[in-house]
Amino acid sequence: MGKHRIYTTSFASVYPLYVAKAEKKGRSKAEVDQIISWLTGYGQKELQVQLERKTDFETFFANAPEINPSRALIKGVVCGVRVEEIEEPTMREIRYLDKLIDELARGKKMDQILRRK
Repeated sequence: MGKHRIYTTSFASVYPLYVAKAEKKGRSKAEVDQIISWLTGYGQKELQVQLERKTDFETFFANAPEINPSRALIKGVVCGVRVEEIEEPTMREIRYLDKLIDELARGKKMDQILRRK
């Protein structure tokens, strides 16, 4: 079986959907960017470069400056699948991001989303 289609999908094509989902629930683009930075280590300028290059998801996560070790604390269901049970590393990273954006849209506080005590 070949790679899942999301791996070759441009991160830039999905990013506006993350922002729209957050903004529709009264959250901000800055909060979306903060979540992405926490998860991947991309700063604002680096994130912008990835968006401009239309980097695919697989490359986006493979080249992430500093994947946050606390991401293992992310638990729950996204698209009917428990994120902590996903074995394929890239798909798990993508679903971690999906889960964090879902939590943002549901109104969770940033400290909870970013797994701070």
